[in-house]
Amino acid sequence: MKNSAFSNYKVFAGNSHLELAEEIASIMGKPLGRATVNKFSDGEISVNLWETVRGLDCYIIQSTCNPVNDNLMEVLIMIDAMKRASAGRINAVIPYYGYARQDRKAKARDPITAKLVADLIVAAGADRVLTMDLHAAQIQGYFDIPMDHLIGMPILSKYFVEKGLENIVIVSPDHGSVTRARNMAQPFNAPIAIVDKRRPEPNKSEIMNIIGDIEGKNCILIDDMIDTAGTITNAANALRDLGAASVRACATHAVLSGPAIERIEDSAIEELVILNTVPIPDEKKIDKMKILSVAPLFAEAMTRVFTNGSISKLFD
Repeated sequence: MKNSAFSNYKVFAGNSHLELAEEIASIMGKPLGRATVNKFSDGEISVNLWETVRGLDCYIIQSTCNPVNDNLMEVLIMIDAMKRASAGRINAVIPYYGYARQDRKAKARDPITAKLVADLIVAAGADRVLTMDLHAAQIQGYFDIPMDHLIGMPILSKYFVEKGLENIVIVSPDHGSVTRARNMAQPFNAPIAIVDKRRPEPNKSEIMNIIGDIEGKNCILIDDMIDTAGTITNAANALRDLGAASVRACATHAVLSGPAIERIEDSAIEELVILNTVPIPDEKKIDKMKILSVAPLFAEAMTRVFTNGSISKLFD
């Protein structure tokens, strides 16, 4: 990757997840571009680029995680700065795409924030977006620019395959993750089960039933994100109560807000495997948590974008 053929691009980062950005840049053999992203005294975002980007492919690594609005504005303003500095192509690398849960009108007068954020990124001047495990796959269609959608499931699957677990059932914690569970079950040649739940209000879930045979099985719950952890812990406790031999859980985005850590600690989950698309502060790292890096996958995908290589072949 350090060949001169790869010299015409630069990698920058906002403040959301500098550790991941530095890891990606290191794998690509590039230092992070020199940029300062600060705030004025009234809270407005201030961006300064300290090196030329004229005519170059530029990559901005920024998860739109907490504080969501600050991180979103940072990436928008960085895109605008690069556009006005005549960057050749601006690629927004967003490992975790925030505001994705409001992706449709579920009831009257709902906003569709996933589309609104897509419009903002396009209007700012991005030429391409690279992200991972959108909350709903159709969000790709909200963009009027190319969108490369990476999948975190193979990283999680590889980890569990190497553990050598037997008698496995892959469990979807709700109906929305059934396809994800089915795809994860393939490397194990394992059956799936589905937790039938009702959500009376946001961030609250009630377990209704388990569809599938989980008694005496080693269950692996898979979801795209864990926010307050109500869904995943309720599902884990229900699996244990109905006779599962063990319960593990995995997810791509570890948002872990509110009572999430306390719920996970007190739950039937023996091991929680998550990816580092979102920074996880030390106070939220617990013994039963295993963090896997997405940096190699993003570095390879970004290199393929620059060289016009195939992204889909990453998952063949």
